[in-house]
Amino acid sequence: MIKQDTIDYQKIFLDDIPLMDVRAPVEFDKGAFPHSQNIPILDDPQREAIGTCYKNEGQDTAIALGLELVNPELREQRLEQWTRFVTSHPEGYLYCFRGGLRSRTTQAWLKEQGVNYPLIKGGYKAMRTYLIEQLELSAQQIPFVILSGLTGSGKTHVLKKTNYYVDLEGLANHRGSAFGSDVRDYQPTQINWENELSIACLKYRHKLPSAGLLLEDESKRIGRCILPDSFHHKMTQAPYIFLERDFEQRVLIIREDYFASNWLLYQQEFKELAEGKFSDFLLNSLARIKKRLGGVLYQKMHALFTLALEHLFATGQSDLFDESIRLLLEEYYDPMYQYQLKNKQSEMIFSGSEPEILAWVEEYLKNMKS
Repeated sequence: MIKQDTIDYQKIFLDDIPLMDVRAPVEFDKGAFPHSQNIPILDDPQREAIGTCYKNEGQDTAIALGLELVNPELREQRLEQWTRFVTSHPEGYLYCFRGGLRSRTTQAWLKEQGVNYPLIKGGYKAMRTYLIEQLELSAQQIPFVILSGLTGSGKTHVLKKTNYYVDLEGLANHRGSAFGSDVRDYQPTQINWENELSIACLKYRHKLPSAGLLLEDESKRIGRCILPDSFHHKMTQAPYIFLERDFEQRVLIIREDYFASNWLLYQQEFKELAEGKFSDFLLNSLARIKKRLGGVLYQKMHALFTLALEHLFATGQSDLFDESIRLLLEEYYDPMYQYQLKNKQSEMIFSGSEPEILAWVEEYLKNMKS
């Protein structure tokens, strides 16, 4: 049975349906969707040439130029790539920017080879509009509860032990602090980040329609990813719960998450270059907060980091970072959090240890809409 073209964007995103994106690479790089693969009908220079032709000489001339640019050899190559995708993903769909000429040309060329493959009506633009609308709906409809706590209290670890969360830092691929970037400093584009966030919330609404949503306390910016205004505003107004954690436990959590584990990742990624790369990462991250630390504290922190790095590289042990972690917490992160707490507009509705928080979340969030 031949599958029909679709406008069922909800099903596409809820079911993680594979998508073949036939837009030019420059369009794909600016923004696309999870489970999409870029196999363009036109490369970037071809797209630009045809766009200029369309603007100056009209559609018919632009179509003729397109047929000329995509010569038989190139067409054969495209067909081979598309057919491979179709064979691997028979449940999928193809799309271009508006579901127009490029989608229909791709579809027609495939059909000439005996391959029927459906397209998404409205293309990328319609799907992107749908996700923007759904993110607004999620912000309106889902009750939020914010998981707060001092730096190093292990909020992300606790969050992931519940059934009622969306991991904002995971979606942004950033831990949210000056030291939060990953080994390759990779983050999604702003458009892709918003798409991922919208889909995660859409899935949550359908999976747990009566539940509230636990989100980690975040500023508007997570690395280079910026939370949409309505979503972040809802977070600032939402009630929060506070995770209590002993000071020395916080030191150990930070050491493990930001130093010991990270060092292993740098070794795996960069091999013999790992020491230089890891040193640059930590010292550059420290330099980013130099103004806020002040000159004296920054110089002290820099010396402690340098000493701890030398010890780490010589022995493989990260314990020498503890002194610098304590200093950062006492002199910078904890005072900053206390200031932010004083200015919070929302209400604290629960405070407790990790087991107490997990028990409270399970009881409170599962039927929050009831």
